Amino acid sequence: MPAPDTTTCAWQVNIPPVLPGVLKNYAKETIRAQPKDLLHWSIKYFTAFSRGESLPIKDRAGTCHTPKKNIGLTLDLLKTLHRQMSSEQTCNMEVLQKKWEDLCLPMVQLNHLLLQGNFSSDIKWLEFLLLGCSALGGTLMCSLKYACEILTEVEDGGAASIPFNTFTKLYTYLAHLDGDVPQSHIDNFLSSLQPLVELQQGMISPLDFIPG
Repeated sequence: MPAPDTTTCAWQVNIPPVLPGVLKNYAKETIRAQPKDLLHWSIKYFTAFSRGESLPIKDRAGTCHTPKKNIGLTLDLLKTLHRQMSSEQTCNMEVLQKKWEDLCLPMVQLNHLLLQGNFSSDIKWLEFLLLGCSALGGTLMCSLKYACEILTEVEDGGAASIPFNTFTKLYTYLAHLDGDVPQSHIDNFLSSLQPLVELQQGMISPLDFIPG
């Protein structure tokens, strides 16, 4: 039996950590879609993926996924909007309006959020995102949960963990937005989470602040 070849290359390929998940999702959606022209469909898929736009996928019922006119903001649509707009800390109102229209969302809802946030032509994206989470969540804790699910870098299925310093900013903004939460309550709530956060290397997830 010949000895195994122990020759190694002088260089190694560095595989990005996110690549396996990207390829896995691509393979699943390709099998589900069964495209007649695989190359053309793949180009559309990865072009939309790179831009943070809606992917040319089918839902579980087998129908092609396309946004419906004026269905209103949903968590999935807010996630899509975040992928499109989060590369910068601030965004231009005209750009946001265009992306909003592309998702077939009602302009009256956007105008309400812009008015609520008292934004000018330049919009702080994280604040707008939190307003969207608040519109969806209804309560402070639910809004925080949605924000964690959007901002987490953990893959789907895992705990939606985010850094505690980010969570502190989210909670403080949403609590002030609520208007009925005194600063002493904000400080006490954040302090009560510190021991758990230290055990989790500075991370926090909805499981830590929402009772099971």
